Amino acid sequence: MKYLRQIYDITLRELWILRRNHIYRFAMVAFPLLVIFFFTSLLDSGLPTDMPVGVVDLDNTSTSRSLVKRLDAFQMSEVVARYPSVYEARKAMQRGEIYGFLYIPKGTTDNLLSSRQPKISYYYSYTTLAAGSMVMKDMKTISTLGSAAVGQATLRARGLTDDQIQTLLMPIKIDLHQVANPWSNYNIYLTTMMVPGIIMLFIFLISAYSIGTELKFGTSKDWLARADNNIVVATVGKFLPQTLIFLAIVFAYQLYVFYILDFPHQGGAWRIILLGLIQVLASQGFGIFAFGLMPSLRMSMSICSLWAVLSISMAGSAFPIMGMDAPLQSLSWLFPLRHYWMIYQICVFNGFPLIDAWFHLAALAAFMLLPWVVISKIKNAMLNYVYIP
Repeated sequence: MKYLRQIYDITLRELWILRRNHIYRFAMVAFPLLVIFFFTSLLDSGLPTDMPVGVVDLDNTSTSRSLVKRLDAFQMSEVVARYPSVYEARKAMQRGEIYGFLYIPKGTTDNLLSSRQPKISYYYSYTTLAAGSMVMKDMKTISTLGSAAVGQATLRARGLTDDQIQTLLMPIKIDLHQVANPWSNYNIYLTTMMVPGIIMLFIFLISAYSIGTELKFGTSKDWLARADNNIVVATVGKFLPQTLIFLAIVFAYQLYVFYILDFPHQGGAWRIILLGLIQVLASQGFGIFAFGLMPSLRMSMSICSLWAVLSISMAGSAFPIMGMDAPLQSLSWLFPLRHYWMIYQICVFNGFPLIDAWFHLAALAAFMLLPWVVISKIKNAMLNYVYIP
C-alpha cells in the first residue's frame, strides 16, 4: 500500500507537470494526431494518379495518335505536353515538368504494317522512384498494346478467330496474385510504418525530456523524495500518465486505420492491441535507457532523435533488410521500429501466429527492460548531477 500511495502521489505530480508544460500537449497529443491524419489523407487514393508525361510523336498518324490517347487514358499517367524533339522533352524532364516521355519516330506506322519491327522509345526519370516506375509501366504497356493491335488486325484479315489470335499474340497467360495488398495501395504499407515510427519518435523524446527536465529545473530530488528515494517507484509513477496518454493515441490510430479506413488486418483485434501496447512500452524503455546511458537532456534527446530517424530507413519497408550489407543487417536488430514492423507484417497483416514472430517479440521485450540496466545511474544523476546546458 505504501508503494501504491507513492505512485499515486507522483502520478498526480506528473499530471500537474503535463498540464502546465505545453510541450507535452503538442508532442503527446497534437503532433501525433496531425501526423496520423496527414499521412492517411496524403495517400488517400492509394496510388498517385495523373502523373505528367510528355509525347514526341514524329509519325503523327492515326495509329500513333491512338497510342497517345490510350496512354492519356491510363489512371496513373496524363499527357500534359507534346514536344517537337527528344531534346525539348529531355529538357522538360530535367526541369521536373514531366516524369517521362514517349518517343514515336517517323515511319512507325508504315513499319508496323509491313512487319519491319519499328522501335518506340520511352524515357523516364528515376529521381522519384515510385513515379518513375509507374510511368515506365504505363509506357511499356502502351508499346506492347500498339504492336498487338496491328498484329491483331493482320491476323484477323487472314481469317483467324479471336481465340487463335489471342493464343498467337499471348502464348502464355499470366495469372497474377498480389498477396495481402492486391490493390498495390501505398497507404496500406507506407502509413502503417511511417505513422508508428513518428509516434515512437515522440515517445523517445518525451521519455528522455521528462527525466532530463527534472534535472534541468532542479526538481529531481523532490521527485525522488516522494518515493523515499526508490527510483523504481518514482519512475513508475512518473511514466504511468504518459503511458496511458500514448496508449490512447496509439489505440485511436489503430481504430482509425484498421476499422474506419479498413486496412487489412488478418490477425484480429487482440493482436493489434498487443502490438500497440508493446510499441509504447518498448519506446518508453528506449527513451529512459537513452537518458540513463548519457544523463544529459541535450545528448539523450539527440540520441533519441538520431535513432528514431534511422529506424525509418532500417525498418525494411522501403528497402529490404536482406538486400543491405551484412553489418547493416545486424544493426537493424537494434531498432525497435524494425521489430514492430516485422510483428505487424507477420501477425497483423498476414495473420500468422505469434510464435512466427517470437524473436521480434523478445526483442521488444528486451527494449522494455532496458531501463533496468541504467536505473541506478539515473538515480545517481538525479541526486548528484548538476545540469549543464
